Amino acid sequence: MGTAVEKDNMFSDSDEVLIGLEIHVQLTKLKTKLFCGCATDYRGKEPNTYVCPICLGLPGTLPVVNKKAIDFAIMVGLALECEIPLKTFFYRKNYYYPDMPKNYQISQYNKAGGVPIGLGGHVTIEINKQKKTINLTRIQLEEDPGRLTYLGSITSSDYTLVDYNRAGITLLEIVTEPDLRSPREARLFLQKLRSIIEHLGVADGSLEGSMRCDANISIRGGNRVEVKNISSFKAVQKALQFELIRQRRQKADGVKTVMETRHWDDEKGITISLRTKEEEHDYRYFPEPDLVPIEITPDWIEKIRNQMPELPDARRERFIRDYQIPPYDAGVLTSSKALADFFENCIKLYNHPKIISNWIMSDLLRHLNDLNIEINESTVTPEQFVNMLKYIDTGTISRRSAKKVLWDMIREGKPPEQIIQEDGHQRIGDENVIRQFVDEIFKEYPQAVQDAIKDDKAINFLSGQVMRKTRGTADPKITYQLIKEKIDLLRKKAN
Repeated sequence: MGTAVEKDNMFSDSDEVLIGLEIHVQLTKLKTKLFCGCATDYRGKEPNTYVCPICLGLPGTLPVVNKKAIDFAIMVGLALECEIPLKTFFYRKNYYYPDMPKNYQISQYNKAGGVPIGLGGHVTIEINKQKKTINLTRIQLEEDPGRLTYLGSITSSDYTLVDYNRAGITLLEIVTEPDLRSPREARLFLQKLRSIIEHLGVADGSLEGSMRCDANISIRGGNRVEVKNISSFKAVQKALQFELIRQRRQKADGVKTVMETRHWDDEKGITISLRTKEEEHDYRYFPEPDLVPIEITPDWIEKIRNQMPELPDARRERFIRDYQIPPYDAGVLTSSKALADFFENCIKLYNHPKIISNWIMSDLLRHLNDLNIEINESTVTPEQFVNMLKYIDTGTISRRSAKKVLWDMIREGKPPEQIIQEDGHQRIGDENVIRQFVDEIFKEYPQAVQDAIKDDKAINFLSGQVMRKTRGTADPKITYQLIKEKIDLLRKKAN
């Protein structure tokens, strides 16, 4: 297995890879849709029940802009250091897909007089211990289409179903410049962006479909290919890696890459051609006649700026300064708002930041990754996590046993005290009980005993066998002491 750096270099060589992302963020903290009063809590509900004449685009209906959506968009723009224009417009993007009931989408545009909610901006990521700035083209507001579902996969289903509950949900589209040079950079960028969005409190990135990504990728000199609607960070990296290999093979074979839109099939791990890529003129953009321009005053912008919460970079620096943890650890902890909140809530209950950080970094995150879940999807609470650490302090369980207890807490959803009681993890501190295990080990490993008589280093092996036999519950100090005493007696007899 190669290192992360070696793997990344597989996808960023002299060909000069060009990757640009279009990220669609549902502003899930809004209670109503962008242009109507329909509720946004559509997940898990009956299809086509959270709809009205406006979001269905019925004749004679008129949209009304959700002011809170403008507030949220301005806040995101400020966090990404965009220029916030004092006047912004909505445009019609004309196309017909079955998921768009009006046959057009109310969106924004940055050409032909169009002005989106935010221009420029950037996000700074850290890769291979080096900071890199990813520039943004714009951020813009638009309505989400409905949701297409298939019986099976998009390629095998005999028919398509449409659920319009999602139609009209507020989307914030964030468009980058083609500054990304590898699939891994794309994933790191998305992780950083999600952390910013969640710290702002405008969206919950863990909800299904709340952050979707279209990735544009090309090898310099070749045509650009768009991979649509990728729904996870891991999938973005995998899709781009596959597409990059496909384009390089075409280049090596002398085949020109077609400018097209492709679909990422997560089950098969491949991209599939959907259609040739539309150009901007295909959408026939023009100003939305049913909505007036929105004037954004400097006072409005400053009011929102003053309400902004602490962002990930500032929180990372505070973690380093106040909690004395390494910069790398602080970066990982603030890569997710839920994880950073979990860390700080633990500190309120158990003021040992380094211990908490070490356990999160070394064990908790590994277990979550093994189960492919995030901290807010786990049933482990800060109170339970801290109680486990306190059981180590009181000697109720050993550090070795605690590792098993934590795994069971995450996997089974039980509190630590229940696991300790049920599974026999409680620390053995009784010398007489441990002495019985020591005697058994001396009988089972006579050669190791002879080795220990000659060299104290061999005592560690015997001690390890006692720990194995007691599943890590024997007190290690008492265990070592009893073995040492027994070895010393055998030395005296031998002499």
